[in-house]
Amino acid sequence: MTRRAVLVAAAAAALVLSSSAAYAQCGGASWYGPGFNGKRAASGEIFNENAMTAAHRSLPFGTKVQVVDQNTGKAIEVTINDRGPFHGKRIIDLSKAAATALGFRNRGTTSVCLEAM
Repeated sequence: MTRRAVLVAAAAAALVLSSSAAYAQCGGASWYGPGFNGKRAASGEIFNENAMTAAHRSLPFGTKVQVVDQNTGKAIEVTINDRGPFHGKRIIDLSKAAATALGFRNRGTTSVCLEAM
């Protein structure tokens, strides 16, 4: 195979992967609820700390995201309805219910990987 053919094949494979690949990100997660419950989220919805929702800096509101705790392998699904987190290098803020479901609420933070559904 010529070098040009290899480059064309690689470019075609990259195009297929990029068009079908979902958004994925790994990093820190925290949770929020007290003080925000019953107030408007950035999406305009009323924030409910007992719902399976989350805040992300850039994913569109309504995006369903699978969140996997890197320490335990436990996975949940949340809906993005707010903006944040605005602390450190965290990539997502989960509702109290979501943090409880993942099992890190008492610790406050954990390491996760996200994948948009």
